[in-house]
Amino acid sequence: MEIGAVVATGTWAVAEASVGELVSRRRDEVDQLLAAVGEIGGFSDVAMAIADELGYLRDHQITAPSLLLWSGGIENISPRLEELEEPSVVRRMCHMGADLQLVHFLQALVTAAIVDGRDERQGADRVVEALTIAVSLADDAGRSTAEGTFRTWRVTFLPGILLPKSSAPESGKAGFRAYARLLEDLLDA
Repeated sequence: MEIGAVVATGTWAVAEASVGELVSRRRDEVDQLLAAVGEIGGFSDVAMAIADELGYLRDHQITAPSLLLWSGGIENISPRLEELEEPSVVRRMCHMGADLQLVHFLQALVTAAIVDGRDERQGADRVVEALTIAVSLADDAGRSTAEGTFRTWRVTFLPGILLPKSSAPESGKAGFRAYARLLEDLLDA
């Protein structure tokens, strides 16, 4: 949400970003996303309330160091932290952060769906719905796509899970293979 709030400013100015404003303006999408995540993972309402309790969906200060963390530390940590607020640096952190967070989000969705044991076709439909909403919230400028996130996920996570030397159980491997095929079909990636 922090990355999406910064991207939504159109200025790459961290000080202008507001998670609260983004959530307020796009409340229906946020609610749809949370409902999809809850359904995919079989999470109770009590478990889903944790997101609100943590404050990630309420207005809070967004800082360049937090963007640095969300983006995996791609920028150099300078003794002058204000250098992290330069628009070109913020833009890079937001782009990398969106890519990184969306790929990890997709991995979490697929894993939750497999663990929950839901019907794979139905689960894949909900995963695509949740991913599409998350992509839109993270990058309303259209740089990120569900298709691109899927392709990155496929080459980032699947080899480690599906290689013969992997310690993943065969049932897990079968689940990931099934989701990879279904998601590819749904996203036409």
